[in-house]
Amino acid sequence: MEFFKKNLLFFFIIFLMFSLDRISKTYAINFFLDQNIQSYYFNDFLNFVLIWNTGIAFGIFESENILYHSISVLIFIVICILIIWLIKSAQNFEKVSISLIIGGAFGNLFDRVVYNAVPDFIDIHYHDFHWFVFNVSDIVITFGVILLLLKDLFSKKNV
Repeated sequence: MEFFKKNLLFFFIIFLMFSLDRISKTYAINFFLDQNIQSYYFNDFLNFVLIWNTGIAFGIFESENILYHSISVLIFIVICILIIWLIKSAQNFEKVSISLIIGGAFGNLFDRVVYNAVPDFIDIHYHDFHWFVFNVSDIVITFGVILLLLKDLFSKKNV
């Protein structure tokens, strides 16, 4: 119980990131269903388009196979548990980064369990070049990983 008290801020970050993701995905899904449209032009660099990602990251290993889906959810849960365990030995900056990753991972895990796919809707592009379509969880996870990489990059002592 003391672990939870000591890390209340980090559990709040996890909850906040999960909530932001759920709100954004719910809004996006409802918007596209209500408007009965495939995509929404926002500006020259940003569109919103709803796609259902049944793959891992960025649609890699996309599959409708229920066995594949079950195994990927199980692996995802184990990874989340391991990441939570890492919080115990991490310093505060690392805990914030890990909390961002966990909050985003829980957002995508929720979708995998409920929808058997993750709704992605943010499409950044330049002319005909489109990056992968992604969601708020993907942004949060990426930001957490970047923070960990930057911390590791700048905290190394010269050998």
